[in-house]
Amino acid sequence: MSKTFTTVARPRTGRVARVLTAAGAAAAAVLTGLVAAPAATAADCSSGYVALTFDDGPNSGTSTQIINTLKQYGATAVMFPTGQNAQNNASLMQAYQNAGLQIGNHSWDHPHLTQLSSSQVQTQLSNTSNVIQQTTGVRPQLFRPPYGESNSTIQQIASSLGMRQIIWDVDSTDWNNASSSTIRQRAAQLTNGQNILMHDWPSATVQALPGILQDLQNRNLCTGHISPSTGRAVAASGSTPTTPPPTTAPPTTPPPTTAPPTSQPPVTGTCSARLTVVNSWGGGYQANVTVTAGSSGTNGWTTTFALPSGSSVSSLWNATHTVSGSTVTAKNVSWNGTLGAGQSATYGFTATGTAPSSTVTCA
Repeated sequence: MSKTFTTVARPRTGRVARVLTAAGAAAAAVLTGLVAAPAATAADCSSGYVALTFDDGPNSGTSTQIINTLKQYGATAVMFPTGQNAQNNASLMQAYQNAGLQIGNHSWDHPHLTQLSSSQVQTQLSNTSNVIQQTTGVRPQLFRPPYGESNSTIQQIASSLGMRQIIWDVDSTDWNNASSSTIRQRAAQLTNGQNILMHDWPSATVQALPGILQDLQNRNLCTGHISPSTGRAVAASGSTPTTPPPTTAPPTTPPPTTAPPTSQPPVTGTCSARLTVVNSWGGGYQANVTVTAGSSGTNGWTTTFALPSGSSVSSLWNATHTVSGSTVTAKNVSWNGTLGAGQSATYGFTATGTAPSSTVTCA
């Protein structure tokens, strides 16, 4: 039976060229020994656990380098492969599994899921879960939407397939030609329970990985997996850390499967905007803002909303933003600013404190 998928071009300029050169650059990074692998020592996890996540794999060359580096440091990670890549690289999927890595679902071919019908989203996710199970013997319990774009329909479909939606707390920006030093600096922002967005294909990510792992060890943070119950990083199943995680770990009670009623009404003008909380935990939350063009379309948009007192944005993706006092202003990036009549773009963010109740304005 033939399968039809709606494919949307990725905004990552030059991605194909980077993938082709990644294997050679990754090998050079290991050979030059940018950071020496440490001698085997008992892990000190007294500061907790974080999850290193890698999207878009598996890829020839880079996937193997990532696996080898993780093994050298006694570390683990969470991989979010696309179904298409999983099908084309079955042996690398098995290598993921053999290395004890956690494997999630990242759609079949990385489309903008919010622009697809429910049946198309169902096909994207179910076919990917099927091929992951076929190549690894394990059915994924985690789902990461491409570009971090999601809505209640996508979350419901993922849940019906036994998966919890996972976005990220820290964006490495490796997809945007970030240098290895920038990626390492971004990873230094991680705290207990959080996860960082990285990708399987950039050579700079492979080069940064040894330094990231060394930095985490110096901070007494251990790499872990993501709990399907809480969406937070925890010790990998079967691991035996010598020091237990702190008693102040994120709550074990999962947030509600449906977002709290924090959607705001759209406003008039060239565009409208709506904020929806998609995940929450003690002391923070994750939200999406969906911008919809009016009847004339738009060639660029800007949204503003006010944060409650004591709240702050931890990370924001798919838009640029500034903060003045309690007001957050977010603007489109180059690839999602032009929208036809009724078309939508979504950006997301994580923040401390409680979700805003004020209206999001769009112009």
